[in-house]
Amino acid sequence: MALGIDIGGSHITAALVNLETRTIDTHSWNRTRVNSQGTATEIIDAWAAVINEAFRDIQPESRHIGIGMPGPFDYQAGISMMKDQHKYDALYNLNVKNMLAAKLQLDPSTIRFINDAGCFLQGEVFSGAARNYQHVIGLTLGTGLGSATYHGGQAQDADRWCSPFLDGMAEDYLSTRWFVKRYQELSGTAVKDVKELITYIDSDSRVQQVFDEFAHNLATFLIDFIKAESPEAIVIGGNIAQASQLFFPAVIQELEKAHYHTPLLVAALGEKAAIIGAASIWYE
Repeated sequence: MALGIDIGGSHITAALVNLETRTIDTHSWNRTRVNSQGTATEIIDAWAAVINEAFRDIQPESRHIGIGMPGPFDYQAGISMMKDQHKYDALYNLNVKNMLAAKLQLDPSTIRFINDAGCFLQGEVFSGAARNYQHVIGLTLGTGLGSATYHGGQAQDADRWCSPFLDGMAEDYLSTRWFVKRYQELSGTAVKDVKELITYIDSDSRVQQVFDEFAHNLATFLIDFIKAESPEAIVIGGNIAQASQLFFPAVIQELEKAHYHTPLLVAALGEKAAIIGAASIWYE
């Protein structure tokens, strides 16, 4: 067993993962709000409380922790480089690994870190849609655009959200806000998100038009990503992926037109991916 942890801007989620069966012990699942604007001591104490609770039935000598942490962060040394991001400023330049180990009364070597953007893909490769693939690229499509690469070892943040794309950057065209903006341009109607937009699919043909345009944008973006990474598979996650049936066929068609036949997979693990991905860095 290893404890997988996902550190968000306002929460910590933790659960024990069985590395042999590659599954989560659902009884240990714990998601707790954290004041990321608090002092360093308050933040470490809050994290430690959740970790100790998850480990209550695990002997101290068997405790191993994998943490998906937002960047910038020195993942090897365990030092936070986050500054002026309205989260965890108090941890700037501090050795989080040593502080957390001291609070938990564990050896620092039992704590490992991985980039949080890579965590989703790490989980999908270890136990989800991309299991059995050695070279994978992944996107999370939602409020923002996340991107990651996996070539054995640990998944890495591809950081392509801000890459130049059409008249702006990739995230402008591959996120919820693009759907909201584009549908309003076509229909004059404001929707909150993609979930609400889908409720109009049977009554307004412009909804499918929006998804078709999105598919074109996504395929164009993926072609460059595929050229750079030569993946064996592509994993798409995030809230927008829940509507995959409305845009996957058109994306696949466009990729095939460009002579790319890489399998396009819907992420299988949902929010569990980050937890399993973080814990899996202990799999040997």
